[in-house]
Amino acid sequence: MGDADFLLDGRPVRLLSGALHYFRVHEAQWGHRLAMLRALGLNCVETYVPWNLHEPEPGRYGDVGRLGRFLDAVAAAGLWAIVRPGPYICAEWENGGLPHWLTGRLGRRVRSDDAEFLVHVERWFRRLLPQVVARQVDRGGPVVLVQAENEYGSYGSDAGYLRHVVDLLLGCGVTVPLCTSDGAEDHMLTGGSVPGVLATVNFGSGAREAFGVLRRHRPEGPLMCMEFWCGWFRHWGEGRGVPRDPAEAARALREVLECGASVNLYMAHGGTSFGGWAGANRAGELHEGPLQPTVTSYDYDAPVDEAGRPTELFRRLREVLAEYAEGPLPEPPAPPARLGAPVGAALRDWAPLPRVLEVLGDEEWDGPVPPSFEELGVDRGVVCYRWEVPGPRRGYPLSVRGLRDRAAVWVDGVRAGVVEGEDAVLCGGRAVAGPAVVELWVESLGRVNYGPRLGEPKGVTGGLRHERQYVHGVRARGLRVDAFTPGAVARVGFTSREEGRGGEPGLHRGVLEVVGAGDAWLELPGWVRGFVWVNGFCLGRHWCVGPQESLFVPGPVLREGANEVWVLELEGAGDGVRLA
Repeated sequence: MGDADFLLDGRPVRLLSGALHYFRVHEAQWGHRLAMLRALGLNCVETYVPWNLHEPEPGRYGDVGRLGRFLDAVAAAGLWAIVRPGPYICAEWENGGLPHWLTGRLGRRVRSDDAEFLVHVERWFRRLLPQVVARQVDRGGPVVLVQAENEYGSYGSDAGYLRHVVDLLLGCGVTVPLCTSDGAEDHMLTGGSVPGVLATVNFGSGAREAFGVLRRHRPEGPLMCMEFWCGWFRHWGEGRGVPRDPAEAARALREVLECGASVNLYMAHGGTSFGGWAGANRAGELHEGPLQPTVTSYDYDAPVDEAGRPTELFRRLREVLAEYAEGPLPEPPAPPARLGAPVGAALRDWAPLPRVLEVLGDEEWDGPVPPSFEELGVDRGVVCYRWEVPGPRRGYPLSVRGLRDRAAVWVDGVRAGVVEGEDAVLCGGRAVAGPAVVELWVESLGRVNYGPRLGEPKGVTGGLRHERQYVHGVRARGLRVDAFTPGAVARVGFTSREEGRGGEPGLHRGVLEVVGAGDAWLELPGWVRGFVWVNGFCLGRHWCVGPQESLFVPGPVLREGANEVWVLELEGAGDGVRLA
């Protein structure tokens, strides 16, 4: 065997893996996607685990067993598995997978050897990891590798923290090899690797150079590219971008394999950030610039596209991987069923935002200065802040300091525009006299998932100013995405929207009559920004700024006949939606 190989049951093994996040694929479609990875020529699948998805509040857990069910599906598909449980995962996921209630309390103390942070990490790992431990390869399961933390060298240098995470994984019963993953740069490998733990590198090209850097730090042991970036993600408001040339990507993959290394394609199948869980970045080389929220689609230009179909990149990479297979590759499975026929519908049931907030909103908060989303316990959704500007007083401009991220403005019950940016001027700079009532409906566009601004709070983190004076006394109420359940929405009390009357923010409802349920795309012509549900399943955020123009609807979400659609519109509604 070569020194770049893994050993499994005493025999040399090269891991040919592909990233597929169980939480970005409808559970009913896991089997199909895993079969697509087998047909691509892979023998392994990799997944992250988002802590915030499974522990939305301290000690309250949500379907932690989904990971175990996914690993069982992996075994049934005849694949091995790499598990990357964090606690931080990046993944273009809200807050990099860290719970908002934790970063809101601890701030910069997360991802460090801080005693309070580590207490929470240990509690979470001891809840999560038994299902991983029970499915390790030495117990007859598919798990062959577990990652400690994630790209830590891009963030910090707390060696004690990394050692604690490694020791915790071992203490929880992980017996398969552990690894770290970092960029192929000296400072990243120095900050992110742990003595005695396999170090892997992440890159999209230049394998020989990258592995040369790794060998300076680790002269021996298996070589692996934990993230071979064969595509990329998109931000709202940016252009569509040019997908990576499939032939060039295939050449870069061949170089990895010619080095004798193992590889994990990131992503093999990207899927969708359902539920409004997409994260955000900060622009600039050091990731300190303006916010760049990530679109709902996580297609990633992957070889298996968002709807599970093979792309040209699939064909090119399969040709390379076939040369390293032990036998003929299986053919791709039959594609999932597609929608039988396009269908459209007007959304005539409507409830204004104040009514939606009254029925579905959290308990009202009252205090001198505005609370953050984190203080209100809001992870994804909207917070309505309400100030009363005292009077009588002459008119002055209004501004808001510390706005994250975007707000619809109302003055004395009249819409007065939309603002964004950390120091925003309201009402186009026109003077507003007192007394006046000012409301800001503030939406988080996704918490930062990578870089030094990780964990920053959302909402109004400063305050409202009238001229230079802060306006003290504010009421705030959260409207969380998770509050929109069928039972709760039924209590809202809708009215009929007049024919042709568009542009009204609020919750809109209608019915699509489906014949031939299957995978589809939901189009929202004339709508501006908000969230969409089909049959109570949250497809994610929609926004007319592009580049994403429609939302993927998994076939298992739809049913024959009537399908209920809700659109929470925050800026300006269209008349109807279309399923195609």
